[in-house]
This record gives sequence, C-alpha cells and structure tokens, in this order.
Amino acid sequence: MQSSIRRDFLKTSATGLVGWAAMRYSTSSVRASNANERVRIALIGCGGQGSGLAARFSELKQHVELVAVCDPDINRLEKSQKKHDTSQAVNDFRTLLDDKTIDAVIIATPDHWHAPAAIMACDAGKHVYVEKPCAHNIREGRLLVEAAQRNKVVVQHGTQSRSNASMIDAIQMLREGRIGNVLMARAWNIQRRGNIGHKQPSEIPSGVDYEQWIGPAEMVPFQDNRFHYNWRWWFNFGAGDTGNDGAHELDIARWGLGVETHPSRIVAVGGKYFHDDDQQFPDTQTVVYEYPGNGEVGHKKQLIWEMRLWSTNYPHNVDSGVEFHGTEGTLFVSKRGKLELLGERNAKDSNPKPKTISTGSSTDHELNFIEAIRQGREPNAPIAVGHLSASLCHLANIASRAGGAVQFDPTTETIQGNEDASNLLTRTYRAGGHWAIPKG
Repeated sequence: MQSSIRRDFLKTSATGLVGWAAMRYSTSSVRASNANERVRIALIGCGGQGSGLAARFSELKQHVELVAVCDPDINRLEKSQKKHDTSQAVNDFRTLLDDKTIDAVIIATPDHWHAPAAIMACDAGKHVYVEKPCAHNIREGRLLVEAAQRNKVVVQHGTQSRSNASMIDAIQMLREGRIGNVLMARAWNIQRRGNIGHKQPSEIPSGVDYEQWIGPAEMVPFQDNRFHYNWRWWFNFGAGDTGNDGAHELDIARWGLGVETHPSRIVAVGGKYFHDDDQQFPDTQTVVYEYPGNGEVGHKKQLIWEMRLWSTNYPHNVDSGVEFHGTEGTLFVSKRGKLELLGERNAKDSNPKPKTISTGSSTDHELNFIEAIRQGREPNAPIAVGHLSASLCHLANIASRAGGAVQFDPTTETIQGNEDASNLLTRTYRAGGHWAIPKG
C-alpha cells in the first residue's frame, strides 16, 4: 500500500492536477444520519496536531470511522496511514471532497490552508472540524462563516476549552454574578520559545509536494525554518503565537466577558525584544481591546492580552490563563486546570462552584462535534463563535504591524482611516491565481 501511495503522490505532483481547477462540488445531505452508522471522517494535515486529533477521533470507535488521511509530505502521509490504518491516503484533499461516502473532515493544516480548505469542504457538503485559528485573516474567517451557513453544515472550531467542564463551570459562575459586573479580562501566554535562526532558501525535501503545501499563499522559495511547525512565525503562513497558543486564552477571555461582537478599538505595543532570528511576529506583545457596548457606564468592557516568549516566570504559576475582574471580585482560570475565586478585598472562596451545573453537551470536544452532526445542532464552538475569537488574534497582529492603534467597525468588519491596517484584513494571494483562493 505504501509504495502505491508514493507512486500516486509523485504522479499527481508531476502533472499539477490541471483538470481539478474547474471542478465544482454539489452539496449533499449527511450520509451517516442513522444513529447506528458511524460518521466517516478524513484527516487533512498529518502533522503533530493532526495526528493527535486523528487519535482522539479514532478512540470514538462506536461513533467514528477514520477512513482517509491527506498530506503533501509523503513521509508524514505514509506514517499517518500506517498509524491509523486508513483505507485512503492522498496528497490532494480535493479527492476526499469528491468522495460522497466521507461525511466530515478534520483540517489540521498550516493556518494559511484552514479557511480555504474548510470553505471547499463546506461547499462539498462535508462537516468540518477546523483547527484554531479558523482562518489566516479576518476576511477568510467571514467567508468560512458564510460557507457553513450557506451549506447548513456543522463546523466546530478547535478551541477545546469550550468543551472543558471546569471552564464551563467558571463561565457559569461569571454569568451568575459571583464577581459582580465583569468589566475587564486579562489573558496571557508566557513561555520561552526557541530561536529559529537565520537561514536561506534551500532544496525542497524529497517527497514533499511544495506547490501543494504553499497552495493559495504567495509563492516563496522553500526554506527550512518556515516549513513544518515553524511556518507559524511567518506572515505568509501563520498568525504568530497570538494566533497559536493565544487563540485559546483570547477565546476564553471573550467568552467570560460575555461580548458577542468584535471590539471597536484595538491598541497594541510590542515587537521582537528577545529573539534575533527570522521570525516575523512579535515575541513581546501587549494589546488592549475595547468593547463600547451601548456606550453607557457599566456597559463598556476591556480585554488585555499579554505575550512574552522569553520568560519562565508565570502569573499564578501557569504559562497561560485568564483573570476576570468584576465589581465584586476576581476569578482566575487556566486551561491547565487551575481556578481561583476572590471576593471583595481578596476574600478567597475555598470551594468555588456554580449554583447551576451544566448537563448539556458532551465535554469531549471531538464527541461534541459528532453529536452536533447527528442531532443537527450547533457544536460547543460553532464557527461564528470561532471567527469572533480568532479575529482577536488577527486584530492584535494588525495593530502591531500598522501603527499600534486601530478603529474597527464590528458590523462591517472594516477599518477606516488606516490603509495599511485595512490591507491586513485580507492577504496577498499567489500571483496568477490558484484554485483554492476563497471567493467573495
């Protein structure tokens, strides 16, 4: 089987798949609608995160059948197929979208492929589990929301805290008014990241379909420190660590604040303070977001984001967390499993629990996605919610790159009076066009 995969991979890489560009997909109903049938899923992106997701979905044997894997790196592809024992292994995901027996896809590609692949999957009638951030930029995020709505498919965002029982309890305590009116949240990502060095373009590794890996992004020569994993630190492919680890904390912070729109004002300071290397995103960043509400006292809210990629001294002794500040106390919570509730004058609650315990959706994020497909309802992290939270990552980076302060229209998702910032709401695509460039 593996030698066959390698032959097919080399064949499609050589031909360039010219005929695929004109293909159109028709929306189909969910094949696995019967509760006795397993949802047939394909994995797109066989790196570390994709492999982990495939393993977790595969554990749901009663509900899920992982039938296919896809990656433009044949070495990862063969390893993934062997590990998960799938019947299909391809280097071009369009083959999977054309397969009517596949119900859903997991998208765990580099960020620049998240929305293009997810939009195409929605248009092919597939349900989608897409990793965070759901899009490379705000425009693509909006197009993905519209694609999910247009095709009436389930799209779950990979912000797993939305299915975490202790996190759900913490948010419920905020809703119950345990710390009064929550006016501010402070989120952080503090860790010591490695240096990726200064490198030059080099030869494409054997077995890598680099054209496919680049996809709709601007074509640049292959360079070792902007490929596997390290693509995160390049404007062309990722969203920095704010869009990587920070996507989780910013989602929790927005959730706890109870704001269901974009912020209107974003102010950012920071840059590369520590790492002398090729990374393009800041290693130090402080961002303030303002939600004006209805403009009256008591309705305005503020979110503060802190990122330091050179420290091992953590607030509350955790590398990532969120503090919520209310008029009657403070609540701290971390995806690392920590929670602390302080009343007025720092009076500590020794056993903080919500009055009402949630008994709804599954607290397994992957199983929740499957349940949403079967029951025809929203998952715990629907794409409209994911887009709002992912946009905080993008707005932080936009403000950092375009002068430090941005006025954003939450309704039209536009920036006025700052052309540089406005241009960053989307991206520059590959010269000459590409079949995966989102339309709209």
